[in-house]
Amino acid sequence: MTDLAMRVAPARSEALRRAAPALLGYAAVRALGLLALALWSAVRDKDAYTLLTARWDALWYTRIAELGYGYEVRLSNGDVHSNLAFFPLLPWLERLVAEVSPLSYADGGFAVSLLASLAAAWGIFAVADHVYGRRVGVCAVLLWAVLPIGIVQSMAYSESLFTALAAWSLYAVLTGRWITAGTLALLTGLTRPVGLAVVAAVWAAAIASFVQDRRAGRTPGADVAGLPRGVAVRRVLGMLLAPLGAAGYVLWVGHRTGKGPLGYLDVQAGWRNGFDGGYAFARFVAEKFTSFPSALAGAGLLVGVGLVVWLYVVCIRQRQPLPLLVYAGVVTALALCASSYFGSKPRLLLPAFPLLLPLARSLAGLRTRRSALLVGAVAMASATYGGFWLNGSGPP
Repeated sequence: MTDLAMRVAPARSEALRRAAPALLGYAAVRALGLLALALWSAVRDKDAYTLLTARWDALWYTRIAELGYGYEVRLSNGDVHSNLAFFPLLPWLERLVAEVSPLSYADGGFAVSLLASLAAAWGIFAVADHVYGRRVGVCAVLLWAVLPIGIVQSMAYSESLFTALAAWSLYAVLTGRWITAGTLALLTGLTRPVGLAVVAAVWAAAIASFVQDRRAGRTPGADVAGLPRGVAVRRVLGMLLAPLGAAGYVLWVGHRTGKGPLGYLDVQAGWRNGFDGGYAFARFVAEKFTSFPSALAGAGLLVGVGLVVWLYVVCIRQRQPLPLLVYAGVVTALALCASSYFGSKPRLLLPAFPLLLPLARSLAGLRTRRSALLVGAVAMASATYGGFWLNGSGPP
């Protein structure tokens, strides 16, 4: 082994040991959720594994993995649902797993999501630990695990994969690993449209770093103030790499459809997806107040939106690092202000883990016994709801 390899291996081992409580806690919560789903599905005479791997978007991903792009469904109202709306990284990984193992495409999607969810938990821990310390990092991971829609993290969906790539890209930004940050941002752009949030975070952090260098009166990249030579070059490379994934796929879709650079927007319009500043969602919520039973749901939606906005304001007041604020802000804005199916909004907010950091700090301030009881109770409720939800309307 080289000296570099000998130094890197212990560093990784130490990082894993430091994250172990968070990862073990996360695995326990997710196992509880899967157990609750299995029990609930058995009562409903449904197959839990099918719910996780072969419904809704999971079917679209496996079809892409097996047959490639080009499939579409034309609805009676004229809408066209094309599989070009789905970004390619997850189906690429599903195909890779199927080709190198006896697993099916659906099995591959499930395996990728399970591994990605653990990677996401580790990434969330790494970010929170770097900013606030180990105890907050553990609490942040547990809070992400016990979200009411946490069961999505175990589905053959792209949320876990995206969150893993995003979290580690943000960690790379926070620790000055610009090329790694840009490469991971590139991959997020091949996973979901909201990869733009990671690109924005990388660019904002890099620009802020250049501004700080200029204000400090130093030449970026010079070996002063502890900065290694070439840092400016690495920043620029990270910035250049970051948008290539999303831009490449969007341009490819435009070429394939023959509609130019904006062709992907037409594909999304066929799904009635778009960005209208939240008008459609606001109208949807307002319509809930036209009758008494639905008014309760409308009130719940307002409380939920208010909580998300309040958490973001608290993140700003607590002076979270700029890349986390930019990332969480863009993810939240795209989720709340999109005209897509409104039942998907909680799932679209799942990657916005920096919003949980204020709650994680509060949880970390409690005694261990009290915080463990609180997390355990919420985990039980989340597991129960996940089983009920996935056997019902589920995450479209």
